[in-house]
Amino acid sequence: MNENKGLYGFLVAVRLLVGILFIFSGLVKLNDPVGLSYKMQEFFEVWGLALLNDYTLFFSLAMNTFEIVAGVAVILGWRMKLFSWLLLLLIIFFTFLTGYAVFSGKIKTCGCFGDCIPLTAQQSFIKDLVLLVLIIIIFYKKEVIQPFFQSYINGMAVLVSVAFCVALQWYVLIHLPVVDCLPYKKGNNIAEKMQIPAGAIPDSFAINFRYKHKNEIVEFDMDHFPDDFNDSSYTLIERLQKLIRKGNAVPLINDFTLQTMQGNDTTLAILNQENVYVMVFLKDLTSARQGFEVNIAKVAKACQQHKVPLFVVTAVAERAAEMLSDIGNINYLQSDATVIKTAARDVPTYFVMKQGTIMGKFANIDYQDAITMLSAVAK
Repeated sequence: MNENKGLYGFLVAVRLLVGILFIFSGLVKLNDPVGLSYKMQEFFEVWGLALLNDYTLFFSLAMNTFEIVAGVAVILGWRMKLFSWLLLLLIIFFTFLTGYAVFSGKIKTCGCFGDCIPLTAQQSFIKDLVLLVLIIIIFYKKEVIQPFFQSYINGMAVLVSVAFCVALQWYVLIHLPVVDCLPYKKGNNIAEKMQIPAGAIPDSFAINFRYKHKNEIVEFDMDHFPDDFNDSSYTLIERLQKLIRKGNAVPLINDFTLQTMQGNDTTLAILNQENVYVMVFLKDLTSARQGFEVNIAKVAKACQQHKVPLFVVTAVAERAAEMLSDIGNINYLQSDATVIKTAARDVPTYFVMKQGTIMGKFANIDYQDAITMLSAVAK
């Protein structure tokens, strides 16, 4: 009897741990399904499957929902014959992805907890190995797992979790993530985030030299030069540099650039402006919201009224300038599409800026909020 109680308690603990981890992982990615779709595209491009890029958002929405539902189901003990199989297949898939990232070195992060909790590929792989062991335990003991509540209550709880996932993801796709974990979040100063953090540790390298001496190849480091090194018989072949300790001297934003349509770098000139200005991040025209031109025109008019510069930051500056040629008071800047989609999840996204600081960040549908903020700060 005590053994049965001990097994039951152990299985409950395992179910709770697995369920909470899946729910937490799903919630973090639920907040930013577009970000997960970009990570999927990274995998597909490495595998030569770029033709699937158009479907990554659907895959992201479905996977996030399934993680939440599976987490709820395993905690409740609902339909464990089905969900134990689904969980096992899912964790095997996740373990393959993180293992591929570790051993191939082609993917730096796996996006397991989105941008809010960045994990290295190694950390993600270890996490998935632990989860794999726990889910195997659940799988082999699924016959003895009893649901916490009656079937209809468990079913209602699962339906509620599905409805929650659909509603939240619908909201963040139309607006922006509820919790912005990106370096370009409200309150951050882009110019400051482009600097190496104070106290950061640089990479440490070992430097060796390879010389030819008397028909032999000799190699030594900076502290062990030969006594007769001044002899002219030493001929340098190559300088070898080997990373011995990876540092963390990497700025949060390390690839942000703004160029004029003539190709001149104007990043710091824009970010160091003392007065208020607006940047509209428009990654491309094909993925832009329908009717976005009308909203940009209204923002441009408000900027003109308040004598505020307006910049459209895009990867297709010439085409954007042609499309928006009827709208005055717009300066067009060229930037990399990857940078833009990192900074702005919606197309377009409005940034109300001052001296490099993001005062407000608004999705296309919320352009009126950008105008309202502009009216309050542009004085």
